[in-house]
Amino acid sequence: MSRNHLPSHLLRATLVAATLLATTAFAQDWVRSGTGLGAEKVRIAAASFKPVGDAQNSPLKQTFDNTLYNDLQQAGIFDVVSKSIAPPLEPGSPQEIQLASWSAAPANAQMVAFGSLGTDGSRLHVNGWLFDAKNTQSPQVLGKQYDEASNEGNARLIAHRFADAIILALGGGINGIAETKIYFVSARSGHKEIWQMDYDGQGATPLTKQGAIALSPRVSPDNSRVAYVSLSDRGSNIRMYSLELNRPVAFGGTSGTDYSPAWAPDGKLAFSSSRTGDPEIWVSDSNGGAARRITAYRGPDVSPCWNPKTGAQIAWISGRTGLPQLYIMDADGANVQRMTDGGYATSPSWSPNGQFLAFAWNRKYGPGAPGGQDIYIMDIASKRWIQLTHEAGRNDFPSWSPDGRHIVFESTRGGRSEIFTMLADGTQQHPLTRGGSNTQPNWSWK
Repeated sequence: MSRNHLPSHLLRATLVAATLLATTAFAQDWVRSGTGLGAEKVRIAAASFKPVGDAQNSPLKQTFDNTLYNDLQQAGIFDVVSKSIAPPLEPGSPQEIQLASWSAAPANAQMVAFGSLGTDGSRLHVNGWLFDAKNTQSPQVLGKQYDEASNEGNARLIAHRFADAIILALGGGINGIAETKIYFVSARSGHKEIWQMDYDGQGATPLTKQGAIALSPRVSPDNSRVAYVSLSDRGSNIRMYSLELNRPVAFGGTSGTDYSPAWAPDGKLAFSSSRTGDPEIWVSDSNGGAARRITAYRGPDVSPCWNPKTGAQIAWISGRTGLPQLYIMDADGANVQRMTDGGYATSPSWSPNGQFLAFAWNRKYGPGAPGGQDIYIMDIASKRWIQLTHEAGRNDFPSWSPDGRHIVFESTRGGRSEIFTMLADGTQQHPLTRGGSNTQPNWSWK
């Protein structure tokens, strides 16, 4: 076994065990601390919210309850009490909560989220609380009120906001991701266009409608624009879509040979371009101006991504030594380091804390060598790595969530390309899309 390789079953054990195996502790601590996944999870219950007013038979209550439960379950930091063993109670206020019913077996909840949901025809009103079920003297952790127009989308939105408030309070001060977006390529309309959806796969809508081929969506750090690549008879050009104006906007840096845009935390762009011959990595301002080349080596240099914590480094894929390998360098092209030691590497994504690279890697690539393209994580400082997917179809284009606890990626394990999500330890893998050939996901920065 390579000394850099930590088996996934040992990794998962560290995330649920109270202690670490002494023989593998050196290779596990960096994953635990780096991804923010702790050894112990808070056991939390989400009570069905009490309907008040016109909400007695409203489908909005079911939407809210289901969304809140799923958000907490997918957060990666909770052990969520199953609805099948939760008390059949709907406490609508602090005066109605019976903490002993929730803290006792079989629920054994440490925390309980509860509240009320009401409608008055045009408005949706939600009152939510989070109580420490073990602290009968001073149990309240959170109290929130929400008021939005009464519709299903806002029922989901309020549930997302309440879930994020709970995650922030109990998850070490790290913001939740329930209100984040994922951008991706889908051919469900007949052409490859850029789409967006909620982090849980709901609310998918198209952004571009250019009737051609759109690829490589990358959302800006302030969530105002999406850079993408348009393929047409004029070549391959970077385009911009404004999320504030809901339409394409002008972008000046077009050469007909530009690919794979990537945003720096300060708004600069890196991209690959073959405008001078070989594909090289270039950097420009946010409008495509002041472009400068930062690599100059025979062989393709593609797929740049920035260190989102510092903006001082770029990871990318280079074929300068033969098969594509993963490299990192300073933002000016200096201090080049090769990170992978063989195989066929693609599609790097840098973790929000700057510590990890996620990427696709076929380690057994070559004639007659069985293998598969899977998602890996590498610790940059030590070059230790772990494998997250295991030869279930072709897996590619990983992208980190802004909390560093999740990764979205593309997989063909069901026979066609779909968008999947998982925790950063490789657990809880499940699809977000179903049908239409969906590829190249990119998670918003916040």
